[in-house]
Amino acid sequence: MPESYLAILIGIGLSAACGFRIFIPLLVMSLASATGHIELSESMQWVSSYPAIIALSVASIIEVTAYLIPFIDNLLDIAAGPAAVVAGTIATASFITDMSPFMKWGLAIIAGGGVAASVQTVTTMARASSSTMTAGFGNSIISVGEAVGATFLSVLSILFPVIAFFSVAALVIYFLTKIIKRRSAKEVKTE
Repeated sequence: MPESYLAILIGIGLSAACGFRIFIPLLVMSLASATGHIELSESMQWVSSYPAIIALSVASIIEVTAYLIPFIDNLLDIAAGPAAVVAGTIATASFITDMSPFMKWGLAIIAGGGVAASVQTVTTMARASSSTMTAGFGNSIISVGEAVGATFLSVLSILFPVIAFFSVAALVIYFLTKIIKRRSAKEVKTE
């Protein structure tokens, strides 16, 4: 598979991870770039700088910690939706080098932002369900799972981008199908 396609798959995988946590995938991307494991587009080289690594490390720690606090996590989900789309778009755009800016950003918004939004929607729904069933105290288990998922998917995306891409596609299709079936069942009950 040509390198440009693999680069796009890495970006999409990292974008999906941004749906779990915003800063962890960007930190993994930054560290992988700084150590020479991946190559970012010229305009995104700053991501591998030491100040960026430090800033993303601090942001990741704050984000993971804040999501462990009941009810604060629900408030964070409100801001995390749009932020995940932006982070997912940036993650995908960071790897696209051989396209016109219009195509690059169009693909990044649709593929990267779209997959980040899909994953973020599923995690928000899981947290809302947990909040209802456990008064918010079960959310920390979901939060830890999301942080682990973001880290695992980020590393998988860099090491095995094809596997990460198909895993993300399967999970998104599975959960969206489940959501559609649940809504259809509710509509049938109300009729």
